[in-house]
Amino acid sequence: MSKIDNATTEATSDPFRASVDALVRGDFSDFFQILGPHWLEGGPSPELAVRLFRPGASEVTVLWQAPRVPFTARKIHPDGVFEAILPAERIGLSAALPVAPAAYRLRYKFENGFETESFDTYAFPPVLSDYDLYLFGEGTHYLNYEKLGAHLREVDGVRGVHFGVWAPNAKRVSLVGDFNSWDGRVDAMRNRGASGIWEIFIPELVEGALYKYEILSRVENHLGLKADPYAFASEMRPKSASVVCDIDGYDWNDGEWLAARESADWLHAPMSIYEVHAGSWKLKEGHHWLTYREMADQLIPYVKQMGYTHIELMPIMEHPFDASWGYQTVGYYAVTSRFGTPADFMFLVDRCHQAGLGVILDWTPAHFPRDAHGLAFFDGTHLYEHADPRLGAHPDWGTLVFNYGRNEVQNFLLSNALFWIDKYHVDGLRVDAVASMLYLDYSRQPGQWIPNKYGGRENLDAIAFIKRLNEVLHTRHPGALTIAEESTSWPAVSRPTYVGGLGFDLKWNMGWMNDVLSYISLDPIHRQFHHAKLTFSMLYAFHENFILPLSHDEVVHGKRALLEKMPGDDWQKFANLRLLFGYLHAHPGKKLLFMGSELGQRNEFWEGGQVDWQLEDSAPHRGIQRLYGDLNRLHAGEPALHEVDFEWAGFEWLEVNDAATSVLSFLRRARNEQDFIVAVCNFTPVVRDVYRVGVPKAGFYREILNTDSKFYGGTDVGNAGGVQAEPIPWNDRPYSIKVRLPGLAALYFKPQHD
Repeated sequence: MSKIDNATTEATSDPFRASVDALVRGDFSDFFQILGPHWLEGGPSPELAVRLFRPGASEVTVLWQAPRVPFTARKIHPDGVFEAILPAERIGLSAALPVAPAAYRLRYKFENGFETESFDTYAFPPVLSDYDLYLFGEGTHYLNYEKLGAHLREVDGVRGVHFGVWAPNAKRVSLVGDFNSWDGRVDAMRNRGASGIWEIFIPELVEGALYKYEILSRVENHLGLKADPYAFASEMRPKSASVVCDIDGYDWNDGEWLAARESADWLHAPMSIYEVHAGSWKLKEGHHWLTYREMADQLIPYVKQMGYTHIELMPIMEHPFDASWGYQTVGYYAVTSRFGTPADFMFLVDRCHQAGLGVILDWTPAHFPRDAHGLAFFDGTHLYEHADPRLGAHPDWGTLVFNYGRNEVQNFLLSNALFWIDKYHVDGLRVDAVASMLYLDYSRQPGQWIPNKYGGRENLDAIAFIKRLNEVLHTRHPGALTIAEESTSWPAVSRPTYVGGLGFDLKWNMGWMNDVLSYISLDPIHRQFHHAKLTFSMLYAFHENFILPLSHDEVVHGKRALLEKMPGDDWQKFANLRLLFGYLHAHPGKKLLFMGSELGQRNEFWEGGQVDWQLEDSAPHRGIQRLYGDLNRLHAGEPALHEVDFEWAGFEWLEVNDAATSVLSFLRRARNEQDFIVAVCNFTPVVRDVYRVGVPKAGFYREILNTDSKFYGGTDVGNAGGVQAEPIPWNDRPYSIKVRLPGLAALYFKPQHD
């Protein structure tokens, strides 16, 4: 029998009574030590004590299943601790045998007459194996999301939900939710020792239950209420509870796409990416968001019509603040509930693949926000972040920096990267703010950062994490892409780790973007003095596998929309934008454009609005849209424009030094050297009626693109379909073509084969 008398709970030296008192206060580490079934020792015959804690219950009965024998539990603490004594002979069980979790049920009766029954949570054994805990501590449990978080499963024949969370500095971790009145004393979790993992199985809990973790820290008894870092779903902001969600039931139909992806060679394939903010691409009547399924019906046909190959979604992981655009992620494993359920997002990805479109997600392993329900100060200590703000606080964004040196933190992020490919079938991750990960002094003044062990500014832990991320992801998912948003001259970002690189497939060319936008925003009369801004990119164009981005970052916060960056009157603005797009698609590198720019919209990006779709009814804007669609189709259809993007074999200057007229001409080659395209770009509004360009061979050169075409809103100055090469050497070429160059326009010519 227990040593607590039913009539008194005064504090004594009795350790059992003290433990029960601590349990009732919620100031106890191992509820399983007290609650659940326990064989009593020292009595004349074996007895099983079943103890439970249910605040507010007036009566509790233990219902032994076979034979069905009820045992009344007596209250051994006035705040709701009960104990029932079950003689071994009456329940047909030997004290040498373990008690099966489903051997009994508990019936509760409350003062208001309400009654309910359940299995005993504290009768169920641990679910996580010692091997799981070992791999997690080692940082190699790559499918850790299958173990931690909330998972519907069956334990000993009973359906319910298993929960697991990492909180090594906690004194107590409790599961709280709408199923236990958010009382942290009811479902305290089992501590798995040195691993820092806490777990519990809640029998008969179902999908849709709301929950959080109440964490009592060993450090100053700090009490926190945290969302599940591994939750698959979350409440809509401003609410922040995690939601039990089964994400394994979706019936995928993209097997053909996934099989082809394994052997895909994206570096030598066309890649034109449409960057999308899901909440503001298009709104429904009443200013409401589209759902993921509605995006599948509307976004996919538009992207296909426009000739893109990929959609890149700004972060759709759960985030509390709309204006962060998702980059301040809280729920790393939860697709945002703003637009639907996990199954709805799977439907969108599935439909993209069936339509032949790849899906890239923006991913934010560089930092996370300080929201009270998130990762910050998770177990009353700086668990996911560094404690020292010189390492753990990001000065620009007010966020926190992951501690990449901890195995468990690396494991959290590695598992997360794999999760989006494993479970949502996405085709790649664009890793945000890589530069801020690489440098310890990123955005910091002297004295605000701590050098590495060699005295340098390189973040050695972050570098090791990035390399490992790329190695693991590419090993487990051949054909999936990793793309770095990296804004410095760090070497070999997109080179394999075995040659000293970081291992990314592609890198955003921020230098090209800054230079070309700076150049094209100049009045044309001044461009001759800044010609190097156009040509400089070719000095390093093949140092990395580059994407040329015209991204959301360039059309917000007073930077103005692309069209409004252009100088001059409206005619010149539209002509300049068409020229920019023509130059973009001729330049080596994969392409990326932010939504709305393909329409030449005048307004900056705002997360509360939408693309200015009414501009499709305006001829100049419709012309921009037509041009970009044609450029995408040329990019995909002409091997010379995509096959050799990352080496000199795919590019030759024809005229690089004509700064006086601000004209550039160059040649793009396919793997087949006889398959090439000549690009000529005139960056002034002056029409050049006679402009000679050297070419490598004789024949007729068909004009396959003219951004000044009337079809695109231009003036139709051109070459009547093409020009004949003449045996007049020019710029070290044996032949040349005499072309008529429209002002502020790009022309593409392709030799016709006999």
